[in-house]
Amino acid sequence: MNNNFEPEAEFQSGVPHSARVWNYWIGGKDHYPVDQALGDQVIASYPQTRDLALASRAFQTRAVRYLAGEAGITQFLDIGTGLPVQNSTHEVAQTVQPKARIVYVDNDPLVLAHARALLKSAPDGMTNYVHADMLDAEQVLHEAAQTLDMTQPVAVMVLSTLGHVEPRAGIDLMRRYMAGTVAGSHLVLCDTIATPQTLAAQEAYAAGDTPAYLVRSPEEILASADGMELVAPGFGSISLWRPNRGDEGIEPVDQWGFVARK
Repeated sequence: MNNNFEPEAEFQSGVPHSARVWNYWIGGKDHYPVDQALGDQVIASYPQTRDLALASRAFQTRAVRYLAGEAGITQFLDIGTGLPVQNSTHEVAQTVQPKARIVYVDNDPLVLAHARALLKSAPDGMTNYVHADMLDAEQVLHEAAQTLDMTQPVAVMVLSTLGHVEPRAGIDLMRRYMAGTVAGSHLVLCDTIATPQTLAAQEAYAAGDTPAYLVRSPEEILASADGMELVAPGFGSISLWRPNRGDEGIEPVDQWGFVARK
């Protein structure tokens, strides 16, 4: 685990933070009143917000289960993981592949503090944490290589995170990450599509004095998979991607994504 971060990086309980707001939306307990207040403000402008967040977590679980099972992937690079919650990537992957190796990446000191205590691997596998800015793809890949064998396929996971990056820069960033992986690697990506309602939520979120989270056109999300092969059923609302039995009639959400193979 990489524990290197600036000692003056303190937990700012009076300022909302994206990881904690997200934790509130998915029913977690690791947030402050200021995060809940901003989360409620966004929900007021876009009532589907909590459904969207929960759908993202469910998509992550289904995608990891597919990758560790049918696709035979044993290595995962989870970028912008946020605060640990039930059914985190390592828990799902190591249930299918006990020897799976997982590296989490985030730059929030609060996430790092929880990672020390909560990211515990299955005995035969390995779980590690890189405290770094996702924009520094090459550094992240270098540090991840201390845990992952980059000569073997890796699943790169960027879930509900790319909105922190300008759309064009986000496409380039994903290409940089995938350039550091071998054939047979996968990219799992989802993010919020631009609609009048999600644009209103974007404005409400920005009013919380937090860094902007930018919604995208479907084309801007799909462009991250250029040159890769989409895994069926392809690209669309994540609630419709390989739903669990009994969930076939679930409503689509405004978060779209894909699993793609290099």
